[in-house]
Amino acid sequence: MRKEKTIDFHIKWAWHAISRMYNAYASQYDITMAIGYVLLNIDSEKGTPATKIGPSIGMEPRSLTRMLKTLEEKGWIYRETDADDKRFVKVYLTEEGKKKRNFAREGVIIFNKKIQEVIPADKLAVFFDVIKEINTMVDEENSKVKDNIIFEIMD
Repeated sequence: MRKEKTIDFHIKWAWHAISRMYNAYASQYDITMAIGYVLLNIDSEKGTPATKIGPSIGMEPRSLTRMLKTLEEKGWIYRETDADDKRFVKVYLTEEGKKKRNFAREGVIIFNKKIQEVIPADKLAVFFDVIKEINTMVDEENSKVKDNIIFEIMD
């Protein structure tokens, strides 16, 4: 099968194009797309548990740890350990972090508005249904793979 005929090729190709576009936009504000996603997933008022950020954006814990360290060094976030349970750490945005978050948010809004201007709502609804089904199927396949790996380890 030629790569152009595979579903994953088109998903990856589109995502890379979107990623390049977001990075070009973000670079104007001294951020990257990945930084923007992290900032967007931190509650600007109440903070967010560090353990909740990675799974919400599909980032591996080691990468997230590095990213949070960088953002802290830049002064865009700060972390607070829970007074009652030292195992829990919440991440908060600084004022500068909130500004950077707003730039990222604005980029996402602009992109979505442009898509909605070009692609009719009924086509977008079908797209969302298809993507949801693909994600469900992928999650099920990942679960099967994990179950098999765990089962093999237990033998």
